[in-house]
Amino acid sequence: MKTLVGDWEGTAEGHPAKVSYRLVSSGTALQENLSTADGGEMVSMYHPDGARLVMTHYCPENNQPRMRAAGLSADGKRVEFQFVDATNLASPDAPHMVGLMLVFQDADHLTQRWTHQLAPGNAQTGDFQFTRKK
Repeated sequence: MKTLVGDWEGTAEGHPAKVSYRLVSSGTALQENLSTADGGEMVSMYHPDGARLVMTHYCPENNQPRMRAAGLSADGKRVEFQFVDATNLASPDAPHMVGLMLVFQDADHLTQRWTHQLAPGNAQTGDFQFTRKK
């Protein structure tokens, strides 16, 4: 994950988007700042929890889903996070993020696939495509 540090540009479902990554807390956490053309801003924090990788997503919906990944895929190109719980969630039925897959095509190309639960049994997935700024 530390190899993501830097600035990236791309699209969020066809609209311009930017994401930047930086190490914080003496290199123990990775901060992601994501912004979209419509003014949306999101922050996610990634850090180890024992042998697992966890993240907290600070969502514009005013909730903070926490997700956990089992690890890197066998081919080393994918990390998939699954919902664990959330803070400030009005109810389990309220809209919130429930999944994130990071796909590393190569050192300069990244796909984020976010899964958003709109209501129980109703989720939608959106792809964000990024290229590292040189």
